[in-house]
Amino acid sequence: MICVLPGLYIGSSSDTTDPQLLRRDGITHILTVDSETPKNVDSFHVKFVHVLDDSCADLLSCLPACLHFVKDALGTSGSAVLVHCHAGMSRSAAVVTAYLMNTENLTFQDAYTRLEIIKPDVKINEEFVNQLALFEAMGCEVDLTSPTYKQYRLQKVTEKYPELKKLPQEIFASDPSSMGKTADIIYRCRKCRRSLFRESSILNHVLGTGPTAFVHKKLTSVCALDTTKCTSYFVEPVQWMEEALLGVMDGQLLCPKCKCKLGSFNWYGEQCSCGRWVTPAFQVHKNRVDEVKAVQIRGIQS
Repeated sequence: MICVLPGLYIGSSSDTTDPQLLRRDGITHILTVDSETPKNVDSFHVKFVHVLDDSCADLLSCLPACLHFVKDALGTSGSAVLVHCHAGMSRSAAVVTAYLMNTENLTFQDAYTRLEIIKPDVKINEEFVNQLALFEAMGCEVDLTSPTYKQYRLQKVTEKYPELKKLPQEIFASDPSSMGKTADIIYRCRKCRRSLFRESSILNHVLGTGPTAFVHKKLTSVCALDTTKCTSYFVEPVQWMEEALLGVMDGQLLCPKCKCKLGSFNWYGEQCSCGRWVTPAFQVHKNRVDEVKAVQIRGIQS
């Protein structure tokens, strides 16, 4: 068990085997990020977060609860918290690194380097490194409304439910046709005017390299594709799509009212007209929908 900051310690599961030693070091709270719950810690404030140390684990979604627990512990006078996993090298190191990033406004690399100086044997696995990079991109917060986070969650769903016979409801955005008036921009089917998705459901991506991404198609002119403009919207799944998505990896997206083809989906990903590969992809062609902005009319006084 090693002190990272006043009141904040990092360690392994073996550090929890002696409650008397923990109390002697002032530990009052224990955060376990592991596959098994710790024993003999009933006399402490304990939080257990089930996370495996593998390439499919979703630690990013657990960070808000972990950071809240640590901050709550350190905000109590006379308290100290031990963050541990099985070996004290990867999962606990990722949480402590995230805490340093969040509270001290550090980049991932700076926070990780700082932890390595204190505890040279830490080694965060590659998947958690990628997740902490996303954490940094979101401003060292987990923003559930961020396109970055939404795209990440969809990728994790593909890994967790490879046959896609069951999908968690939280990945689906609300159907705008069942909602009341909103200030958000709405996109409607150009043929029947049925509301399809809101602007907040669009998952923007970095533009690709245009024609160079399609060399296998032997384009004869670099002017054949506008690299600054995508011809489709890539969106998060919306409730009306659920029936079409279950049990299949790819297919068409049809308007739920008039059945006009809007685009397509593929859990393995699709390539945008700009050349960027988007995974997973729920693609709606821009020429199949209209953008509708809310209009506010001020009252006219006589």
